[in-house]
Amino acid sequence: MPNSTTASTITPNREREKKLEAIFYDLSEQEMAQMPKGELQSVNQYPEKKHYNPDAIVGYYNRRPWHTLSRLIRVLVPTLGFALRIWWDKIRKRVRQNERLRAVQMREILTKLGPTYIKIGQALSTRPDLVPATYLEELAFLQDQLPPFPNEVAYHFIEDELGKPPQEIYAYLSPEPVAAASLGQVYKGKLKTGEDVAVKVQRPDLIGDISLDVYIMRSLAGWAQNNFKAIRSDLIAIIDEFAGRIFEEMDYSQEGRNAELFAEFYGYLPEIYIPSIYWEYTGRRVLTMEWITGTKLTNVPAIQAQGIDATHLVEVGVECSLRQLLEHGFFHADPHPGNLLATPDGKLAYLDFGMMSQIQSYQRYGLIEAVVHLVNRDFDSLAQDYIKLDFLTPDTDVRPIIPALANVFGNALGASVAELNFKSITDQMSEMMYEFPFRVPAYYALIIRSLVTLEGIAIGIEPNFKVLSKAYPYIAKRLLTDPSPQLRASLKDLLFKEGSFRWNRLENLLRNARNSQDYNFDKVVDQSTDFLFSDRGNFIREKLVDEIVKAIDIYGRRTLFNFSANVRERVGLAAVTETQPEVSQSAKSLEHLKNIIDILKDTPGFDPMRLLPLIPKLLSKPETQQMGQQIAGRLAQRLAARLIRNLLLENSDNNRVPNSPVPPASRSPQLSLPSAAFQ
Repeated sequence: MPNSTTASTITPNREREKKLEAIFYDLSEQEMAQMPKGELQSVNQYPEKKHYNPDAIVGYYNRRPWHTLSRLIRVLVPTLGFALRIWWDKIRKRVRQNERLRAVQMREILTKLGPTYIKIGQALSTRPDLVPATYLEELAFLQDQLPPFPNEVAYHFIEDELGKPPQEIYAYLSPEPVAAASLGQVYKGKLKTGEDVAVKVQRPDLIGDISLDVYIMRSLAGWAQNNFKAIRSDLIAIIDEFAGRIFEEMDYSQEGRNAELFAEFYGYLPEIYIPSIYWEYTGRRVLTMEWITGTKLTNVPAIQAQGIDATHLVEVGVECSLRQLLEHGFFHADPHPGNLLATPDGKLAYLDFGMMSQIQSYQRYGLIEAVVHLVNRDFDSLAQDYIKLDFLTPDTDVRPIIPALANVFGNALGASVAELNFKSITDQMSEMMYEFPFRVPAYYALIIRSLVTLEGIAIGIEPNFKVLSKAYPYIAKRLLTDPSPQLRASLKDLLFKEGSFRWNRLENLLRNARNSQDYNFDKVVDQSTDFLFSDRGNFIREKLVDEIVKAIDIYGRRTLFNFSANVRERVGLAAVTETQPEVSQSAKSLEHLKNIIDILKDTPGFDPMRLLPLIPKLLSKPETQQMGQQIAGRLAQRLAARLIRNLLLENSDNNRVPNSPVPPASRSPQLSLPSAAFQ
């Protein structure tokens, strides 16, 4: 291991960084130094981060206009120069010939502009549907192959953070960084206790560079919002959300806490792996974590050579992302290929937990409700969902928005929601948002970034990959198993339409839910039973009583009809034609029930013997006894109504004038009244 070197030029820069940290963070440097390491918090206690202080940044750079102008010129000159070269290529019709050269130039420009713009390049590097393949290849180098900074600077940071020179902490550190990313670089090391570790060290002058870029971006966003009325989204809030995540990412001790919280929430998934954090060797600018051996998710040939299905791992990542967004609301906001590895044993390993974000409970349930309303084409309710999700203010008149939603999504959805990719939906939404007073919430921007990035990786592996198709099993499982009132109401909306039960929807839910990773049949049965006999399940019990009454009534009449037909045949009377439209409908219901039973048989964990103990439990419930009384009462009403009707028909026939014409409909026995008579 090379000796630790403290160059005379390093210390002044380090002192400047400490001063800027004290200015730009809400917490004082002393408070940040005292922040507990490794303190694991539950999701309900996980605090909104208050470290990023945009007002302090604005105040600091407002007093330094020449410093700001200098940076703006350094950004605009290469950017405009690159745009002019692209324009000139189009004029000369040499776009294809110069594509590789321009891709390299773009990567070099972003690298020179620093961490903020490298983040933009990283996001573009995962979008094969937006960026040509040649550019993708070059931008991929921005993920973990950036120019490193000198070892002596890194070693000084290690000593400054951990209180000892690197050689006293680690048994081994690689001579050169194994990866260099936007905010830091990584060395492979070994602890003196023998564990292989990754040692992540932050870049110098990071806070000054990023805070200045944030100031410029906020200033431009404010100018745009004030001068372009078409912009209704709060661009400053979106930039603040993004900047807040980057400021958290610069705190490696916070990244360690994020990793442990992520492991608590999602580490139980059998195909997900989260590395351990070594807190004794971790500080604000140095992170020591378990070394993970793996292959980038985008390196499909290398993954397949190990006998691992890369597409399946992407599906694992999709379901894990959905759990992050919809289950706990604590999600990885930067899932680029450098942060996702396929391990030799076929697991998906997550790295780099610096950029995380949260969405609140009402937002999580609102997203699921919006999916249900989208599936149902219930655009009135979808418009209300936009209010719940903070896209529209509560006083917005949604009446002109509803037909726009119907027009946009009705045309886009086609035959199946699952056939759309996520970007198609976001594009359709973007077009609509320009016409109406929509605003994009800050949390939504990070969700879009996360899901679109993941879909971009998936499309690079499998061009026909559809995120929504892979997401539906998880959403189906949540609808069937989540006891929350919001999702119970969504399930009702999905399964019932104008009083009719949609069996095909239930079949589809059960068929998809069984493909979800931790779908538990026993849990579904328990929660379904609890819900059925709760106050909220009253509407289900009412519909169930109706279906049972109809089935008993129809098949009782069917049995009577068959008996009567056999008697007529034996005595030589003419056969009659059965006219029972309800029988056909009942037969369809039975077919659906048969399909559901077949689906349940193929569901992991299904065991009919485990259902037997439920029978006495259900029979003893007061609600079951009440249902029995309702069934008996309604059957008696139907029987009485039918007897009265038959007597009236008989009297009518007896009073008919001989040889008078008989209506065709009366020539065959009428076995039922219109359904309305039995309500």
